[in-house]
Amino acid sequence: MKNLKLIALAFSVVFATSCKENKTETDEIIDTEVEEIVKENSTEKKLSITLSPKSGSNVEGTINFTEKNGIVTMVGTITGLEEGEHAIHIHEKADCSSVDGKSSGGHWNPTAQPHGAWGDAAGYHKGDIGNFKTNANGRATITKTTDEWCIGCGDASKDILGKAIIVHIGVDDLKSQPSGAAGARVGCAGIIE
Repeated sequence: MKNLKLIALAFSVVFATSCKENKTETDEIIDTEVEEIVKENSTEKKLSITLSPKSGSNVEGTINFTEKNGIVTMVGTITGLEEGEHAIHIHEKADCSSVDGKSSGGHWNPTAQPHGAWGDAAGYHKGDIGNFKTNANGRATITKTTDEWCIGCGDASKDILGKAIIVHIGVDDLKSQPSGAAGARVGCAGIIE
């Protein structure tokens, strides 16, 4: 009788383990299918670029762009700057080849507006992101969300592809023409596919 109970117990353990393994395989298949469905129906685009130091600086960082349902969010992490405020802009060319970053051209201004603070009724460039603050360790995070940019949409007045992100050593005064008197370009990253 004891042997019969042991055999029944062993059979139950084997059966339960087999069912559990089958369930895991089924769950993995279902999860994979859901991910594929989400990807097919998603309107999300992502782009990540790396800042390179310019003008003898130690500036580095990563700028991530995400577009979802017509809204672009930029999140940047920047290091190697002195504590305080610094300017950041989108420039007209994705060219960071020069040592001073000037190969990226001027601010991206597809609507031919004066330089100014983002959203100013008097006008602003689509590249006029503004200023950000670094901490005592020279580190900063900046976030910007807008429907005035797109990633690869082909609209010349909104498409950020083919442009560059420039970090300046100084503060953008948000009024001096044509670029806010922000000083040397100390970081550059080309926005390309």
